[in-house]
Amino acid sequence: MQPEFREIIPEVNLPATETFQLYQTTQDFYQEVTYREEFKNYCQWYYMIAEQHQQELQKMRGDLNIFGFFSQLINGK
Repeated sequence: MQPEFREIIPEVNLPATETFQLYQTTQDFYQEVTYREEFKNYCQWYYMIAEQHQQELQKMRGDLNIFGFFSQLINGK
């Protein structure tokens, strides 16, 4: 290895099993980070949509119930 790279890239003489374990642990860690980030984004989207639906429901409750009006006319009440 060239001398200028020795400080940047350390020489590690680990057995293959330890190298694989480190690689697997790193992969598991990044997979967990990705999962948690996606779950956080989903939760934020879900709460935003739930709030929007609550607002729409409140608006609909204040609207005139046309179907109920015609039902009363048909049923003669």
